This record gives sequence, structure tokens and C-alpha cells, in this order.
Amino acid sequence: MKLAKRVSSLTPSTTLAITAKAKELKAAGHDVIGLGAGEPDFNTPQHIIDAAVKAMNEGHTKYTPSGGLAGLKAEIIKKFKKDQNLSYEPSEIIVCVGAKHALYTLFQVILDEGDEVIIPTPYWVSYPEQVKLAGGVPVYVEGLEENEFKITPEQLEAAITDRTKAVIINSPSNPTGMIYTKEELAALGEICLKHDILIVSDEIYEKLVYGGHQHVSIAQISPELKEQTIVINGVSKSHSMTGWRIGYAAGNKEIIRAMTDLASHSTSNPTSIAQYATIAAYSGSQEPVEEMRKAFEERLNIIYKKLIEIPGFSCVKPQGAFYLFPNAKEAATLAGYNNVDEFVEALLEEAKVALVPGSGFGAPDNVRLSYATSLELLEKAIERIKQFMEQKMNR
Repeated sequence: MKLAKRVSSLTPSTTLAITAKAKELKAAGHDVIGLGAGEPDFNTPQHIIDAAVKAMNEGHTKYTPSGGLAGLKAEIIKKFKKDQNLSYEPSEIIVCVGAKHALYTLFQVILDEGDEVIIPTPYWVSYPEQVKLAGGVPVYVEGLEENEFKITPEQLEAAITDRTKAVIINSPSNPTGMIYTKEELAALGEICLKHDILIVSDEIYEKLVYGGHQHVSIAQISPELKEQTIVINGVSKSHSMTGWRIGYAAGNKEIIRAMTDLASHSTSNPTSIAQYATIAAYSGSQEPVEEMRKAFEERLNIIYKKLIEIPGFSCVKPQGAFYLFPNAKEAATLAGYNNVDEFVEALLEEAKVALVPGSGFGAPDNVRLSYATSLELLEKAIERIKQFMEQKMNR
């Protein structure tokens, strides 16, 4: 049977592909250290799990409103007010089956065939695919390494055409861990307001920031930018709830209503139990969130120093999320490989360390290394990479 055209151009997830290969090697008995994970290695905090059990025991296992429970929307509204001093109404919030689903649904309701979405590179792997599935055209703007992988207002202005519908801003970023400052966001926002371009602000890593840096939402800079922005967020990374699949979007109520209508014909509603768990996540103690953040920062500071000592690796130190995104082009050359993709494949096959090639993020000279695993395994992985490089360079 012939498949629909809309799926023929999809690129499989690089992250999932490398994870599958690592699992295959593990199943064959190899001691593989996987550093491709895009999720915290901590369990969901106990009070959240307890809330889910309580919800099940109380019979909260039925359909909910398509846009999410009123009680959960209320907690999300409180969270915005507390963290960014942003005020939203329930009609401006939709709860989705993860932040990924929120993004997918958003692109489905705002894009017509041929509409362009500006995507800074390096980018999270699903942005271009979701845009293409909605009939849109990804337009890539390179965030240069010397500018901490962030795009400038001049670059944004130059990429805008009469078909431009939206721009994606991901801060803190996956895969780079970089954070846009308030001043940088204001300058980009000015361009978006000038050309009436929707801002899609993916803030899923907002709680994971280090070194005294601060997360700023572009929506909090001015009332005009708030009106121009759809904020995407969720509890997957902040509360280690990746499998619970709860994310949300906040913004223009007409867009949110369209997203809710579409969700009513696709998912019906986010899982009821997970929604009650998320109410507990936002209304309960935030101490587990801070403990996790501190653990990630400790790992970052230790592993970053060790990584940049390996020949051929250079790295801008991340300010958030839980990834290192070093340039490994020289390392690949020193080790005798034509490109970084070949280098990453050899590293997995020979050293049994799984990294994600940057080509999947629009940055073929880089690799993504997740430090969402134990410090012991991280140090072991870095030592294996170091030994791999020594062997290749001394052969």
C-alpha cells in the first residue's frame, strides 16, 4: 500500500536511532554507556506518584475536558504568575499529551501549505518534522558557535519573507544548553512585532539552569510580546515526568481554542491520572526540582572540565538543560574519520559509548552528550572516549 506523501519526507529521530543501536549492543552482552538520553535519570518525586495513586483510588479514571482539567489549568496559571509574573485565563491554556504534542497541535492549527517557520540551528530534532507534517516549510538560521549558538536580530530579519508565519525560540536549548538573555529576547521580539510573526517559545528546560544564569520568557518582556507568543512548557524535564506525558501551551485564546478543538478529535484528552499527578507536581514541594537541578549542575561542572581536556574536543559551556554539545570535527579528523557521524558510529562500536551525532540537530560538526546519568557512568564514559582517541592517534 502506498503511504501518504506527508510521511514520505520524515527523517527518523537521530536520538531514538542511536538509543536503539545502543540497546541492541547491550542485548548482545556489551557494556554500553548510553549518553543519548533526553530525560532525567531520577524517578518522579514520591508525592506526585502518591497523588496519581490517590486519583485512581478515588475513581478519577474517566474522560476529562479536551483542553485539560480546570484544576490543572488553575495550577499552571499560578505557576506562570509566580515564576514569570504572567497572567493567563483558563481559555488561554491547553493541556496536551506532552510538550511535543502541544507543539504538533500548534503547528497543525497555524500553518497552511507553504507557510514558513524560522528554526534556529542547532535545533531539537522534531521541530522541522512537525512543521513539514503541517504543510509548512522549515527555514533554518544558523546559531553560530561563537555566538553561543544563538541567532541575532539581523539574522532573523534576513530570513523573513512574506510567507513567514512563526519563529521558534528554545531557551534553555536542546541540544546546546544555551540561554537567551532578556536583552537578546527583546531584540528578537522587536523584529517579530515589526513583521507580525508568531513566537513559539519552547521553555521545557526552564527549571534546569546553572552558574547563576536566569531563564527569561520572551512573553514576560512586554504585553505586546505576550500577545505575540505561544509558550510551550510541561513537567517532563522539571519534575522528571517524561513518561506521564503532560505538557501545555499558553497564549492567544483563538489559537488555544483551535488547538483544543483539534485535540478533541485526536487524543480526546490528556491522561486523567497524569493530570492529577501534575496538579500535585505544581502545588506540592518544589524541593525535588531543586535537588535534581543541583545534581545536574555538579555533573556538568565535573564532566565539562574532563571533556575539554580530550584532544580534538572544544565546547561552549552550557548554561541550562542537561546536555553538552561539543564540536568534535577535529577529534574525528585526528581519529582518522571523514566526518563526525562516522566518528560517533566507531565510538559506539569500539568504545561502547553512545553519543548523538549533531547532524540530527542541524550541526554536523558537533555531538550531543547527555549528563542525565550517574556521575560514575559519566566519568567512565569520558575515560573511554579519551582512551579511544589515544589509541587512534597513536596507531
